[in-house]
Amino acid sequence: MSVILSNEFEKFIDLIPEEHQHLLKRVNKATKVLMVDAEPEIGPTPKEVIWTRNKTKLYRYISDQPNKHKIPLLLVYALINKPYLMDLTKGSSLVEYLVNRGFDVYLLDWGTPGYEDKNMKLDDYIMDYIPRAVRKIMRKSNAKEVSVLGYCMGGTITSIFAALHPELPIRNLVFMTTPFDFEETGLYGEMLDERYFDIDKVVQTLGIIPPEMIDMGNKLLKPMANIYGPYVSLLDRAEDEKFVKSFKLLQKWLNDGIPFPGEAYRQWIRDFYQKNKLIKGELVIRGRQVNLKAITANVLNLSGEIDIIAQPHQVEALMDHISSKDKQYIKLPVGHTSISFGSKASKITYPTIGDWLEERSN
Repeated sequence: MSVILSNEFEKFIDLIPEEHQHLLKRVNKATKVLMVDAEPEIGPTPKEVIWTRNKTKLYRYISDQPNKHKIPLLLVYALINKPYLMDLTKGSSLVEYLVNRGFDVYLLDWGTPGYEDKNMKLDDYIMDYIPRAVRKIMRKSNAKEVSVLGYCMGGTITSIFAALHPELPIRNLVFMTTPFDFEETGLYGEMLDERYFDIDKVVQTLGIIPPEMIDMGNKLLKPMANIYGPYVSLLDRAEDEKFVKSFKLLQKWLNDGIPFPGEAYRQWIRDFYQKNKLIKGELVIRGRQVNLKAITANVLNLSGEIDIIAQPHQVEALMDHISSKDKQYIKLPVGHTSISFGSKASKITYPTIGDWLEERSN
């Protein structure tokens, strides 16, 4: 490897048969991408912090143009990974797209929990953090209503928040690849079966769940494709600069996971994957039973037809459990990540969300 990366590469390659030189050049390029190139810059849309609590920050995105829509939009991401997936790079950023369309956009960044946060529960995020962020947004924007977009687990949390806070004026809810029904979760169900996966022992032993554990669990859904596939693709397309840029951005995000507070993880696994309490109407948050029928806001519910993390049937299940009169479910030709990053996201997801919100934000 050191020979390939050295300045003597051009001399070295002359010793290789001509029919193999092209492959070696791709190996050299791929190696440089993985070991030498600087990490890509992320989160290009300007923003300011307007509120904090513990490790969490509430951002407001800054635009040179006046807002065209009266109702501000809050983005809520999952408790794992970092939310800059929604603002990864210029030209492929949901945040940038919405800001450019005149929306007043905010984002909750949960930060990086430490061991001292091991006792934090979903209750804390749902009953304390999100409501206070919403109230702050309404004061900041001088708005009487708000829209909330939840991505993946962030959408599940958002649905519970909306059901438990009818006093807050939520006009629109957008869900992106959000699981609601956990009855049939594919290999997740096999891995997390309570007969074999002792959630109490895991939490007691670890305190907070390391991001590597969460990441490996996701990769094991399709181990060959998820573990080795990206690097095979890099080798095949190492000379494609556009692909390499996307590869570096996505790998940075995938490898930038955050710990999962132990008590919140215990709830997530037991109450959702093992007991499926949300869709059954059995979930209790801080002593209050969660009834999705309490949701009356306008709802746009998006799934990805090739998503294996939040499968379409898990996402669509919400539609029969809410009271919203204006509700729409759309299955897009994307996966769990490509719904927000990549060419299909830019061409399909962003306009779908932007058009739907625009009609309901004035």
